Amino acid sequence: MGVLEKIRDIEQEMARTQKNKATEYHLGLLKAKLARYRAELLEGQSAKSGGKGEGFDVAKSGYGRAVLIGFPSVGKSTLLSKVTNTESVAAAYAFTTLVAVPGVLDCEGAKVQLLDLPGIIEGASSGRGRGRQVVAVAKTADLVVMMLDVTKGDEQRQQLEHELEEIGIRLNRSKPDVVFKAKTAGGITINSTVPLTRTDERTIRGILQAYKIHNADVMIREDISTDDLIDVILGNRKYVPCLYVYNKIDSISLEEVDRLARLPHTMVMSCELDLNLEVFKRRVWEKMGFNRVYTKKRGEEPDLGDPLVIKTDATMEAVCDSVHRGIKNKFKYAVVWGKSSKFAPRPQKVGLTHRCAQDDVVSIVTNV
Repeated sequence: MGVLEKIRDIEQEMARTQKNKATEYHLGLLKAKLARYRAELLEGQSAKSGGKGEGFDVAKSGYGRAVLIGFPSVGKSTLLSKVTNTESVAAAYAFTTLVAVPGVLDCEGAKVQLLDLPGIIEGASSGRGRGRQVVAVAKTADLVVMMLDVTKGDEQRQQLEHELEEIGIRLNRSKPDVVFKAKTAGGITINSTVPLTRTDERTIRGILQAYKIHNADVMIREDISTDDLIDVILGNRKYVPCLYVYNKIDSISLEEVDRLARLPHTMVMSCELDLNLEVFKRRVWEKMGFNRVYTKKRGEEPDLGDPLVIKTDATMEAVCDSVHRGIKNKFKYAVVWGKSSKFAPRPQKVGLTHRCAQDDVVSIVTNV
């Protein structure tokens, strides 16, 4: 029996099994087997294809990479052309884009690589069409931009989320707060700092045994599910922020536009009418987690025309690296004006571990 047949049998058994406390352990073991077989399938097909494939080996550049994911003819190529001045062939029929087309998005001073990927079709995670190459490139992204045709309802979104979930991409979720460490002896030790309501110790031990793990330390610091535990054990999941972009809003009512615009991680636009293109850039900035700080030389006004772009949670060390790689070796202290100063609006003297806030002004003092 091949891997695909094994996967199909497990999925059918899971569908037949009622979900309750009595079947929780059995379902947990089935999920573990299913995840293992899917991993085998992906690794096998990736090896056969020899990597991403021709037209998909695009080197990363800029401050980060955002990928446009969507079904054929939802407007990805049109969006790329309008926000990056990159020519990506667009037409009113499916599968116009056949390779990854890169463009550069100027996102409030930050250069972001925006990749237009071929349209995903159903079954992409199982290798249909060029879906496997598309999703493999998506795993390298710092942001997934899921483009949807607003006239198609929620079916497209659910289907795309399913395909990405199957390939190991987790959208708008953080990595489970679990420390898993395999060891050579000593059996399995499970500790939890929180009550577990979505799984139990018996199920956890069963899942570990399904992966032939008989010696390990597991520290659980949040209420995880069996799926979360499997993700931690496999260790190959990618947790990526996602921006859902509903295109062609000129085809629906204002009430429906308002409803969609209020959904979390979502924005609406019309590429054909150039509606919300600037909003798109701003939302990419926010979802990529960028922060902007300004530098100031001693005795001079801050340089507001040339900000440094860093990550939101970046420290003063990252600011130094943005100025020059060697400057932190000569770092003495920095003076910061803005929201991160605990004496605001007055400045504060800080060290390398200080975390900057949006639009801070920074003056770095060195030993030389």
